[in-house]
Amino acid sequence: MSAPPGAPLNGHADGLPTNTKETANISWPVNRPESRGEWTTKLDHDLRLREQATIQKEAGRLGFLISARDVMPGQPRSLSGIASRAFLLGQVWSLSAASALYLAFVKEDPVWRAAFFVATLALFHFLEFWTTARYNTPAAKMAAFLLTNGAAYQFAHSSAMLEHLVTRFFFPEWQATLTKYPFGLIAGLALIVTGQVVRSVAMVQAGTNFNHQVQSKKNEGHVLVTSGLYSWLRHPSYFGFFWWGLGTQLMLGNVVCLAGYAAVLWYFFNSRIQREEKFLVNFFGHDYVVYRRKTMVGIPFIK
Repeated sequence: MSAPPGAPLNGHADGLPTNTKETANISWPVNRPESRGEWTTKLDHDLRLREQATIQKEAGRLGFLISARDVMPGQPRSLSGIASRAFLLGQVWSLSAASALYLAFVKEDPVWRAAFFVATLALFHFLEFWTTARYNTPAAKMAAFLLTNGAAYQFAHSSAMLEHLVTRFFFPEWQATLTKYPFGLIAGLALIVTGQVVRSVAMVQAGTNFNHQVQSKKNEGHVLVTSGLYSWLRHPSYFGFFWWGLGTQLMLGNVVCLAGYAAVLWYFFNSRIQREEKFLVNFFGHDYVVYRRKTMVGIPFIK
């Protein structure tokens, strides 16, 4: 694999200094010109330098550089950190999805909803990073997984799981009353799918204009996206997460957390949208004012 953009080369190929004359027992370079003759570590070093210069030139054209330090353990773009998070989310999703299917169709135990909730969370966090890495590569850091999204976020999901399990094991008749009709489950699953798809598609269509943090300064190349989902929703990623969150609570059969999610998410997005749109008006002026008139947020009572 090629070195990351900006990574210095130390003159070694697989641990061998560049001035060694012996043939090294390493992989044959895929970009070795046939006209250059027999492979040597010096030739390999020169080819990698040339490849590195090409990568840096392209990265500069795109407006970002990644240094070797950025991808080291403990750094924002740590390759080991990204790999471990993706692996763990994959394991959690697989085990949770399998458990949900087993509990639902073999044991016929309502607690399958808890396992499905965990699988839904794992998929959401994986897609947050993957979509960022694929369509907004400069922002692809470990933080893009959104796994450390604040104490309130962790508390909300923990409370949702707790309410479901408490009602299941200590108030089974109450939960049976809530879950015996399929409407809540069907509506919840529909909102989860719709919310996730809308959010992910919004991130794809926004590309490098998407950011998990509200931007107070306009970055170079930042444009107003008005096509696709953005032609009718001003903040489709917020729309997606709002309805996704409510869908998870309908699916779980939670009453308290459904009301809590609705109130907290509405307050959060209402405040965030008001703050963000002040910056967007400053960035794009009259164009954004006109765009705002033509579109909606899609969250009740937020204009």
